[in-house]
Amino acid sequence: MNGLDPAACYRALTTRDSRFDGRFFTAVKTTRIYCRPICPARAPRFENCTFYPSAAAAQEAGFRPCLRCRPETSPSLAPWRGTSVTVSRALALIAEGLLDAEDASVDVLAGRLGVGDRQLRRLFQQHLGASPVAVAQTRRVLFARQLIHETALSMSEVALASGFGSVRRFNAVFQSLYGRPPGALRRARASPLTSAGPEVTLLIPYRPPYDWDAMVAWLSVRALTGMEHVEPGRYLRTFTNASGQGAMEVSPAPGLDALRATLRVSDVRMLPSVVAQVRRVFDVGADVEAIRAHLSTDSLLAPLLAARPGLRAPGGWDGFELAVRAILGQQVTTTAARQLGQRLLDSHGERLDPALTGDARLLRAFPRPEALATAELTGMGMPAARARAITQLAAAVVADPTLFQPGPSLADTVARFTRLPGIGEWTAQYIALRAVRETDAFPASDVALLRAATEAGGPRPTHEALLQRAEAWSPWRAYAAQHLWTSVALQRDLPSRTSTRAAASPSRRKPHA
Repeated sequence: MNGLDPAACYRALTTRDSRFDGRFFTAVKTTRIYCRPICPARAPRFENCTFYPSAAAAQEAGFRPCLRCRPETSPSLAPWRGTSVTVSRALALIAEGLLDAEDASVDVLAGRLGVGDRQLRRLFQQHLGASPVAVAQTRRVLFARQLIHETALSMSEVALASGFGSVRRFNAVFQSLYGRPPGALRRARASPLTSAGPEVTLLIPYRPPYDWDAMVAWLSVRALTGMEHVEPGRYLRTFTNASGQGAMEVSPAPGLDALRATLRVSDVRMLPSVVAQVRRVFDVGADVEAIRAHLSTDSLLAPLLAARPGLRAPGGWDGFELAVRAILGQQVTTTAARQLGQRLLDSHGERLDPALTGDARLLRAFPRPEALATAELTGMGMPAARARAITQLAAAVVADPTLFQPGPSLADTVARFTRLPGIGEWTAQYIALRAVRETDAFPASDVALLRAATEAGGPRPTHEALLQRAEAWSPWRAYAAQHLWTSVALQRDLPSRTSTRAAASPSRRKPHA
């Protein structure tokens, strides 16, 4: 049993109820095709339908994706899979490509999560109806299908970009799944490439509502000139990783419940990780209906959720970048933190070719850990202890590139960060919220949260009292924090987002929100 109610699923299918898109997939026994609940095709008879909780489960059962409703464009609601936090963290690691390498294995994935491989397989079958390997392969196939349908990349580039080890393997999988070679699935070529490297434009779906204005406002007040550019209708930024350099532009897709992302990369193999980063920053996987239903039972949060039902919790583009910017923001305003970040970018940022970025305003990428591990950061207007904290953080990331990937638990993640010099509980919770995407992270000692949590006419709560109240908000405390922060957005630049009991040690100083 997969926990789905067949009768309820069939009602959603026959009414094409968009609220269920991404929550289940319908496999039709007579056609051997699986579809989204909103598929425009005529609904099959009930007795011919089998319902699966994930595309991977349907595909592992021998069904192939529908070419009309395109399951690869279905919203992916990672947080609602939180009935198993372990599965949710495993999905995040799979999205980052942990099972794409030739030497990857479920044993490695399970080890990262602190569970046995048999237990992890059991959890995947229970919650997703498929094995971790099947989930990873379905992810590759559906991403490849999206690249074929929406871009002008060659088939060999699609194979590389979607994580297949070889073109031969790519062709064999598509022939087996669709009964035709991948090239036959391309309806029409997109416009020619015009940048110095491969350029693709993809739709990244989400479940509505989506508060784009709040998202772009959060990004705007933190944008670093030369690396980011924010306008009311779009966000642009540069990036680098071990595979190369690139730039991206994200904007709402008119008339669709999706974002439009144009990605320019020097190597197509960067695409899966870059798409995962876009999804993380814009929090497209949030199931806002489930979050609202849970948090609205609290009298403090209910009016905030009613006012901004589509509010998301913005993520960090890169864990290292987010952590550095959090350290720079300790004990200062958002504006001051941005100024320090600008100096760091101007002094140590990696120069990019405007022909690659596609925009003359995008000139630099955030410094990589290797650069800051040996950089001289004194004289930049920050305390010497903070400069040392950044240098030591960079060295730690060089030594362990997986530092910002999900771990067995929130407590494990926070402990991992607080062991680093210059990072206290607040900073660790903030990094867990923004970079690791821990939905239950909650920096309870933040003064803006304490201010927002003050009931009308009442005293400001202590952080212990706020933490106790927030127990009922679990596992969505990160979203509660975002709503509280947003409610005091006009005061966000007031000095000292610190705990009312801040310690003197630099490792206990709290960054801006």
